[in-house]
Amino acid sequence: MAVIYWAGDSTVQYNSILTYPQTGIGQVFHLFVKPEIRIENHAKNGRSTKSFLDEGRFSAISNRIKEGDFLFIQFGHNDEKKQDPARYTEPFSTFIENLETFVNAAREKGAYPVLISPVERRCFGDDGILQAGEHADYVAAMKQAAKAFDVPFIDLCAMSREKLAEAGEEKTKEWYMHLPAGRYDSHPEGLTDNTHLKYEGAVTYAECIARGLKELGGIYGGLLLDGLDC
Repeated sequence: MAVIYWAGDSTVQYNSILTYPQTGIGQVFHLFVKPEIRIENHAKNGRSTKSFLDEGRFSAISNRIKEGDFLFIQFGHNDEKKQDPARYTEPFSTFIENLETFVNAAREKGAYPVLISPVERRCFGDDGILQAGEHADYVAAMKQAAKAFDVPFIDLCAMSREKLAEAGEEKTKEWYMHLPAGRYDSHPEGLTDNTHLKYEGAVTYAECIARGLKELGGIYGGLLLDGLDC
């Protein structure tokens, strides 16, 4: 039985009731894959490629991943944080070097790595128009890494921007952590968060990744539910 291992940050991670209704993309991705495919989600809040490696979190994957498994690699949000040397990576040097570490470790075990660009933040201007996001250099660097290492690439950033622009400013509040005061025990004071996702947003963007896998076809499309239209 093939396993999908997921390395990433809070936009991907599995959440508990303590952070409800926050939902990671990897938390709902089982909705799109065949029942015989197992998912191990190792994504963790606040991690970059650097901190994920430095803290030994990738060892939990590299020690278990085997031939025929898949490694989904989705980072960028925290690699951008220049003010934090424990997490920051330079997009066209250390970020790419770290991606290569993930890719090589998977391939050494006969597994299939997939690079997935970071999901876009909900970044509408006062005029209600979607603004330029903050991920551009990291998306470009990931594309460069995918080409250099001959790795499948799913541009979730571009896909999510398309979804955001199509749905508009008000509708997309349902996708992100826009919470009224007094409704959720995890955030009694309410919250306006344009980075982290609720269930609706996680499913929307998980479907984008499923569509990317379907377009890749072959073993990647073979992960998905038969007849899935995405």
